[in-house]
Amino acid sequence: MSETIEKPVTVFCRQTLRPTVAEMSEATETDTATAADRPQRWHVEDVLALLNLPLPELLYRAQTVHRQHHDPTHMELATLLSIKTGGCPEDCGYCPQSAHYDTGVKATKVMSPQEVLEAVRAAKAAGATRFCMGAAWRAPNDRDLEKVEALVRVVKDEGLQACCTLGMLSREQAQRLKEAGLDYYNHNLDTAPEMYGNIITTRDYQDRLQTLQHVRDAGIHVCCGGIVGMGETRTGRAGLIAQLANLAPYPESVPINHLVKVPGTPLADQPDLDPLEFVRTVAAARITMPRAKVRLSAGRRQMDESTQVLCFLAGANSIFYGDKLLVTGNADVQADQALLARLGMHTSMGAA
Repeated sequence: MSETIEKPVTVFCRQTLRPTVAEMSEATETDTATAADRPQRWHVEDVLALLNLPLPELLYRAQTVHRQHHDPTHMELATLLSIKTGGCPEDCGYCPQSAHYDTGVKATKVMSPQEVLEAVRAAKAAGATRFCMGAAWRAPNDRDLEKVEALVRVVKDEGLQACCTLGMLSREQAQRLKEAGLDYYNHNLDTAPEMYGNIITTRDYQDRLQTLQHVRDAGIHVCCGGIVGMGETRTGRAGLIAQLANLAPYPESVPINHLVKVPGTPLADQPDLDPLEFVRTVAAARITMPRAKVRLSAGRRQMDESTQVLCFLAGANSIFYGDKLLVTGNADVQADQALLARLGMHTSMGAA
């Protein structure tokens, strides 16, 4: 898969000092913590320099930054529920919900408030503190949004943080969700801008950036990450991380997804990504976005425990678990809890 630029891209970034590779190489532990606090514009080559470090050095730097801003023993648990599945008009090459591909996913109507309430209570009982609702839309219409507003109130009434991923939003729609009580909105950049046109053709990179701006302007926290393993190079992964880190401000929540190869989608036959490349990506996200929640999301079920633990050491401090995620499923609740217990980690409510 080539990485040619197919569409012009507008980038939101911080206009501040750029660290040199030599400066990063010579940073002491104190210097690293100070750099993490200082707003900076991350160039792709600087993120690539991080990804190219020997893995022990990269993990050390990531853990150093992580400990400056987070409890290294705390893990946030979040649950994702598909409230409207299938039939999406977008042609994202990785997505089993696209109407363009035959993946066995059937289109459904929006779930009722009672159905969502049952799921919320089950997630809360299992220890989740954030409940995300996803709908397979290009963009919700006003009638759709009215239903979602009611579902957001269901989540909030149960005392959980509410998150949605509904596709593109207008400025007015973002404001309506804020007034309904929405805490987070998820809208991923997916990949580096140079590769974007190879993954999806039914929208532009700028469309994603515009939705993120509407969400930010409405006062909703931003949840924004990407997918690795879609045929990109290490430079491509550096480009994704640089784009995320240069959002002003960078997202409060950064899901790092591993491609789940679903039969029927164009990316079903992609070669497997080296698990350590995924770990490196998590570490780079932690270093460049020190205060964010870095979340292991789609694809975690396919990782062995050792890879997940390395991701925790690299700075991941949030996981999706529990409810089924389309045809892929999330890791079993009991297995997750057992692993965290063996690691001596806790899941008590932390700061948003």
